[in-house]
Amino acid sequence: MALSSTSTSVLSGKKHVNGVDLFYQLTGRGKHVVLLLPGALGSCQTDFGPQLKSLNKERFTVVGWDPRGYGSSRPPERDFPPECFERDAKDALDLMMALGFARFSLLGWSDGGITALIAAAKRPSLINKMVVWGSNAYVSQQDLKIYNGIRDVSLWSARMRKPMEEMYGVELFTKTWEAWVDGIAQFANRPEGSICVELLPQISCPTLIIHGEKDPMVPSFHPQFLLQHIKGSRLHLMPEGKHNLHLRFDAEFNRLVEGFLEE
Repeated sequence: MALSSTSTSVLSGKKHVNGVDLFYQLTGRGKHVVLLLPGALGSCQTDFGPQLKSLNKERFTVVGWDPRGYGSSRPPERDFPPECFERDAKDALDLMMALGFARFSLLGWSDGGITALIAAAKRPSLINKMVVWGSNAYVSQQDLKIYNGIRDVSLWSARMRKPMEEMYGVELFTKTWEAWVDGIAQFANRPEGSICVELLPQISCPTLIIHGEKDPMVPSFHPQFLLQHIKGSRLHLMPEGKHNLHLRFDAEFNRLVEGFLEE
């Protein structure tokens, strides 16, 4: 399954971690190791093409992964217990250690950003730096309205549905997405709607929060909350950015991230 290992190629493989065969992709040969954490139902393939292709391969070793139940890390079917983000964080960290990486940075998008926040809080000795975008530490009533508004995937544009339908098939995509909406909504029943609010003060790594000011999925109070509760973090706003700013404005995003990681 692995391809040739020149610095520009992408190796693909699976590692048995915590009872599941986790799919990963690896490219580059730089000293600074970076893990890409995808969003809801996401995978290396659907979520991080421009980063796997274009992040500097001389300066960085870039690892992408498909969380359990997503992408090519199936079986199992994905489920959404209350501890699903903690489970993803443990899987991600254990996968990196299984691959032989003792210290690395995290790039987390959307749900992957939540996973990154938890990982950085729980295992600070492993984490060099962190970048998160399109992420939230709690679920508000406004968020519930947004999630319920996108529950019916038949109302999505064909362009938005296509990569997910190609990955999962129409039926499984529809079923898993509805399960995701129900899963994320359960956090609204917790005190303060917390997903990981109580963990934010434990984050000690340098953290860059990026926010697209036209993101329809994540209201601007979420990045502001992260900025206030993660020590020494900074916030970069992209005025034209939407939820997928790293795909739509990949060159700008990659430059920004490389600059932060190399400071």
